Amino acid sequence: MAVLSIQSHVVFGYAGNSAAVFPLQRLGREVWAVNTVEFSNHTGYGAWRGKVLGAELAADLVTGLEERGVLNRCDAVLSGYLGDAAVGKAVIDAVKKARNYSPKALYCCDPVMGDAGRGFYVKPDIPDMFKNELVPLADIICPNQFEIEVLTGINITSAGDAVKAINIIHDMGPSVVLLTSFREKDNELSMIASDKNNIYKITTPRLPLGDGVAGTGDMTTAVFLSRYLENKNIKEALELCTASVFSILEASYKQACCKENSLLELKIIDAQDFFVLPSHSFKTEVIK
Repeated sequence: MAVLSIQSHVVFGYAGNSAAVFPLQRLGREVWAVNTVEFSNHTGYGAWRGKVLGAELAADLVTGLEERGVLNRCDAVLSGYLGDAAVGKAVIDAVKKARNYSPKALYCCDPVMGDAGRGFYVKPDIPDMFKNELVPLADIICPNQFEIEVLTGINITSAGDAVKAINIIHDMGPSVVLLTSFREKDNELSMIASDKNNIYKITTPRLPLGDGVAGTGDMTTAVFLSRYLENKNIKEALELCTASVFSILEASYKQACCKENSLLELKIIDAQDFFVLPSHSFKTEVIK
């Protein structure tokens, strides 16, 4: 069975599909990657080359999969950075096609819009596309704290606020919500997962990564989706995902900390064994 992953791609470094495809493959998933953007590197470098590939190409590639008769093997559709709202329409069509041939196929939406400290880094029509069309269609949604605040209008300053926002997302449609970043204390970082019946929080030390590392959210969503597909257990998926992501980030930091004047990149390949067997483990706590 396969995951159809529709998101951006960079030639150098890790963001979008370049941060999501290999982790999925390392965890045993076949991946069909449809790139919405082809850039030389992620935009955090301040300069890049390439272009948005557009909705027409994305739709055409999915039609090609349909013509090959393989969409009945699709376990899930994963979407991330869109480039423009028209690509969102192509994602909607892809999800509908996948569900037509594989009715149990899940749609996992990473509503990429921005981040704390950076604000929005997408076109103005993207937030409404997520709020009105993609989120209601999704089975799983994986926003960061900035994104869930945008989607719900709630300013999150406590675990109680996070729960309120998560419940609003459930009311919009998704049955599973993964809040990929929640900061209660300066030296800690948490993730929260809910399946409507239970809400779990897991907390790790906060690594000295500045404003973060490009592609971390894309990698986190991919790992969580793969683990969730194993047995539909959000507690296990959250624990395994957190352990792998923290282990990869720690390895990335250790390899880069002695280098000057260079942006930190994920060490997805060098530390790949941590996807299967993490170097750390963390336990969840029930917050509902």
